[in-house]
Amino acid sequence: MSKNTLSGTEFEFQTIRASGPGGQHVNKVETAVLLRFDIDKSSLSALAKKRLLGLRDNRITKDGIVLIKAQRFRSQEKNKQDAIQRLNLLIRNVTKLTKKRIPTKPSKASRNKRMNEKKKAGTQKSLRSKPSIND
Repeated sequence: MSKNTLSGTEFEFQTIRASGPGGQHVNKVETAVLLRFDIDKSSLSALAKKRLLGLRDNRITKDGIVLIKAQRFRSQEKNKQDAIQRLNLLIRNVTKLTKKRIPTKPSKASRNKRMNEKKKAGTQKSLRSKPSIND
């Protein structure tokens, strides 16, 4: 098993009543799912754990628990799958390596264009002033 794949025992579900429209059905059936995932107790790599804990996300509590509420679908099973998918997406985004940006310098043509635009703006501003008596 890969270091960044999760087993079904690493997270727990809590069913709750979904909010929003739905009438009598939504008031009596617990279709929404709250997924709880403890980062410290997971089998993720140390780097993934560190990045997840360092992430500034309102879904991660101070205790290092990821809370994902899924209520998009009408069935509890689809909401469970949706919550797992969203957790996997969060982990995938955290573990994805970002390319280091290589700083480039502006080309000579772009520098010349910039200077010409600055000179043009300067002459335009100087033409706005009152003509002097000496001219």
